[in-house]
Amino acid sequence: MSLIDLHTHSTASDGSLSPGELVDMAAKKGLAALALTDHDTLDGLPEARAAGKARNIDVIAGVELSVADGERSVHLLGLFLPERPGPLAEALAYLRERRHNRNRLILDKLRALGVPLEYKAVTALAKGAVGRPHIAQAMLAMGAVTSFKEAFARYLGAHGRAYVPKDKLTLERAVALIHDEGGLAALAHPYMLGLAGAALAEIVGRYRDAGLDAIEALYTEHSQAQTLEYLALSRRFGLAVTGGSDYHGAAKPDVELGRGRGNLRVDISVLDVLRARLARRAAGAACGEEKALDSEAPSE
Repeated sequence: MSLIDLHTHSTASDGSLSPGELVDMAAKKGLAALALTDHDTLDGLPEARAAGKARNIDVIAGVELSVADGERSVHLLGLFLPERPGPLAEALAYLRERRHNRNRLILDKLRALGVPLEYKAVTALAKGAVGRPHIAQAMLAMGAVTSFKEAFARYLGAHGRAYVPKDKLTLERAVALIHDEGGLAALAHPYMLGLAGAALAEIVGRYRDAGLDAIEALYTEHSQAQTLEYLALSRRFGLAVTGGSDYHGAAKPDVELGRGRGNLRVDISVLDVLRARLARRAAGAACGEEKALDSEAPSE
């Protein structure tokens, strides 16, 4: 069995390994392929691609997008992105600027709560995009909290005293951007929706109608029962399956690259099916363009 991992993070977002180090680790663990899917950034992809060529690892260019479905927060994986993404890169640049504004608002709230943290102390801890994990790390370093868990529970999480909502793309817009780049859109870690049965099926069916290509049925945190339910939903709605560890390194020390907490197995056949779906999408798009050109051609 050749194993792969299609959900990982590097220092370009909130992981602890550089993109090159991440690929090196994949090679040491004998993985056949790796997708780098940093949060809302593509900055680590050139380094990961170069390392993949050097280490003979199939590196899939990806991203993890935080998107909004009404009041619901959803994560999408974009896979098979091109070397020079256009509209998606522009949208992410805008969101990164908005993220800086959000970080400053969080720090304003923290100062009002008696935690005088300066933004330069936070940015000094980040090698890529700056986010709440770096704020939590700075809080821990100054002794304001005793753990990451406390930082999020008391201050930074959705119910924390310093929480500020995040600007997000809509789900439909995110799927369209991924498709415009020639990629596939997958629903990440569906267990985080907190739904099952008919309620989950309704959501997945709606997302399929919005263009969703795949569902991350194979994931570190999924129970066996959840995995079986998500696999059944993939068959019901004609979705491909993807899977990965959601590896972050030191931020999640109990999650191993390619193995999750020890029981994750994502076979390379998963990647083959995804690539076949990608090829069908590309062929369908080409066919649609040809039909459009035919319809615009002048009649004799």
